[in-house]
Amino acid sequence: MDIKSEQEMLNFGREYASKIVRPVVIELVGDVGTGKTTFVRGLAEGLGVREPVTSPSFTISKSYALPEGGRLIHYDFYRLSEPGIMKDDLVDNMKDEKNILVVEWGESVAELLPKKHTKIEIEYTEDGRRIII
Repeated sequence: MDIKSEQEMLNFGREYASKIVRPVVIELVGDVGTGKTTFVRGLAEGLGVREPVTSPSFTISKSYALPEGGRLIHYDFYRLSEPGIMKDDLVDNMKDEKNILVVEWGESVAELLPKKHTKIEIEYTEDGRRIII
């Protein structure tokens, strides 16, 4: 898929939300600035989250209530070479089948992610487009 703007990335996230069957863990792979958090904003909107979605880069995780129960939990392990106690948080949140988890920079927790998880790769091109794999 070829994404040309931030709005298209938001729309992709919204559309993706309509296809989710819980429980789900989504791993986002892509360099800084490829639109991972923008995708999560669209996903949250599509799921009915009312509060503003911001990047968890400095807080490691952000959690948003879902209207029909459970939470959308967005992790960003970019700043952690060793996730420490965040491993426990991730495992605990995966146990609740109402939750939807999104993990960025998940290399340090790869062994914890379910074998059947969704992996979305976002590549940034020189002309400003994003390619979704």
